[in-house]
Amino acid sequence: MRFAAALFLLLTWANLDAATGEVVQLIYASPYSPNHPFSRADQEWIEFVESHSAGKLHIRPIWSGALLSADQSMTELRHGVADIGLITPIYAKGGAHLIRIQAGFYSGIKSVEDQVALYRCMATDNEQLDRELEGLKVLAVQGGNLPGIVTRNREIRTLDDLAGMRLRAPTELLELLRTLGADPVSMPMGEVYSALAKGIIDGVLAPGDAFKSLHFAEIAHHFTTLEIPRGAYPARAMGMRKWDSLPPEIRETLNQGIAVWEAALARQLRQALQEGMDFARERGVEILPIDPQQQKRFEELYLHEAEIGARQLTRFGIDGEALFRTARASVTADGSVDCVIGRH
Repeated sequence: MRFAAALFLLLTWANLDAATGEVVQLIYASPYSPNHPFSRADQEWIEFVESHSAGKLHIRPIWSGALLSADQSMTELRHGVADIGLITPIYAKGGAHLIRIQAGFYSGIKSVEDQVALYRCMATDNEQLDRELEGLKVLAVQGGNLPGIVTRNREIRTLDDLAGMRLRAPTELLELLRTLGADPVSMPMGEVYSALAKGIIDGVLAPGDAFKSLHFAEIAHHFTTLEIPRGAYPARAMGMRKWDSLPPEIRETLNQGIAVWEAALARQLRQALQEGMDFARERGVEILPIDPQQQKRFEELYLHEAEIGARQLTRFGIDGEALFRTARASVTADGSVDCVIGRH
């Protein structure tokens, strides 16, 4: 009851000044604490849009999951639970089939910027991706540092060592891990610390930044440096009804903020990776290299499973194979992106 009353007051407060044509005040909601790398990037974006609005825009952040949930954030934003929020369509319960699957098309891509570039390439003129984002205005696409394998007690030196391990993994990697004999589960990253600490899972596919940003160094003892491809996806959004209600100059400021937000995320992620790996070494986490042949085998399996996943989307009436071909044709030999849209 108190939560409902507080939410009503927050939403009322956020819309009063906009209705009178004065300062537009918007609520931004995130499941992460204000000190997380994602949130540091969010704060850079807030500073930019506020300073470039000539005093006409104020963003009030609500951190640590007080408003939006991890798996229903897209629906919640559509219904105005917050004005702007961090979304994770790859964990959505339904309605984001292609966004989830396309996150497995990124083999060979190393940098956050190229991950975002490949997503934008695939999103160009792709009606299905637009449909899955219906009711939302995307304000940032996010990539990420390449995951490795974080484990509590068991060393992973080869892919065969994964057999029997219960691992948290993103949706696009579940079938691949099953092929390798693991027992993968999908859960929002915010739930992993507790599951790992309690032994519910044996490990997690996560980048090195998680040792510090998510405190994994407190409960995990090993990190295998298998380079696991990482996809990009829309990660910050606004409900379209709210977007349409904004004055044109505020919408223009928010549009200008898209590139700023994405650049801040890339920069904060790189910084967090260095900090996380340094922190892991200081805490005695064992860093285990992976043999190049094992890396090659993993990448071959990754692309094989990605193509199968793309083909299976036909049961939803989605041509995932076409998008898979676009993605693979757009990745160059050096791991950059040369988009093929419009050339065939």
